[in-house]
Amino acid sequence: MDVYEAVTSRRAVRGFTDRPVAREVLERVLSAAAWTPSASNLQPWHAYVLTGERLAELKKRACERVDAGDPWDEPEYEQYPPALKSPYAERRSAFGEQRYGALGIPREDLEARQRAASANWDCFGAPAALFCYIDRAMGPAQWSDVGMFLQTVMLLLRAEALHSCTQMAWAKYHKTVAEVLSPPDELVLFCGMSIGFEDATADRTRTGRAPLDETVTFVDCY
Repeated sequence: MDVYEAVTSRRAVRGFTDRPVAREVLERVLSAAAWTPSASNLQPWHAYVLTGERLAELKKRACERVDAGDPWDEPEYEQYPPALKSPYAERRSAFGEQRYGALGIPREDLEARQRAASANWDCFGAPAALFCYIDRAMGPAQWSDVGMFLQTVMLLLRAEALHSCTQMAWAKYHKTVAEVLSPPDELVLFCGMSIGFEDATADRTRTGRAPLDETVTFVDCY
């Protein structure tokens, strides 16, 4: 698989089979992802990989919180600006319409939307998950480095015929994740990432992208 195919075939998969992902494959991916660029080579990402019984325990604890109606944990970072301006608000709204519309859930059915969202806590059935942390002392540039690391991991997973889904949703239950992983206090959970083989019977809707002229400006080119 070449780089272009990896980029264009990567998408947020929300349905995985229970086929195990070999540890040597995950080690190969993460060893290569270590070459992700980072300013002054800080390499500010801290990744934890869960499979087997430990992942099952985390899923169980998270699902129990959902079933009990527990409120989300106090946020440790702002996932979205409180008031998204145009065109970002429209893009987010269109994503929700497409995502839940593909599941046959109307916009006004908030309960059904919440049920669909609860699949996050089962990692959409994935047999492996990565949880990415960053040191609290880091700034915006280092958060950008973490994003590049995650993208590199996802593209390498495609080269291994695997799919993934990044999930900031896990940051809402960061205390539950910490109960299982016991990370140092100085680390903040940025997101989880479900990893596995795609369930071909699950919804395969892919969110579109803005036209190039909305996001790119060519200046004095040819």
